[in-house]
Amino acid sequence: MLLPHIKPMSLRLVREAFDDPAYVFELKHDGFRAVCYIKNGECRLVSRNLRNLRFESLQKTLARLPVRDAILDGEIICLDQNGVSQFNALFERGKEPVFYVLDLLWLDGTDLKELHLIERKNRLSKLAQSGGCTGCFTRSTLRNTVGISLEKFACGT
Repeated sequence: MLLPHIKPMSLRLVREAFDDPAYVFELKHDGFRAVCYIKNGECRLVSRNLRNLRFESLQKTLARLPVRDAILDGEIICLDQNGVSQFNALFERGKEPVFYVLDLLWLDGTDLKELHLIERKNRLSKLAQSGGCTGCFTRSTLRNTVGISLEKFACGT
């Protein structure tokens, strides 16, 4: 069975921050948006422009996740000593990148896209806790806040 092709969801540009209980607000990191395909112990990272991305050490580590197959949507980032993403570090290849996972779309033969986002994030949390990928796999954490206050947090205001 082939894993389905997934195109990462695009960001929606708005003029100003807003509050809406129907939305989940998360921090945005500077990195390469990617879909991670894991199947039979191999990992492929694909950009939103459908280019194969080469981060061999990250791919080898992600391939060790305890799954038969999975599709993860996320961002490849390099973090500084304060946990802030550094985009240029991806080009310099001086630091090991991590995969900042935003969503779990497929797991062990099951398409999860019809599940509510919160349920997919709960399953992602369990996968992250199951181990097998120490140091390369991080997941976004939901902020118990609304858009306007998250913007203030992110901007330091």
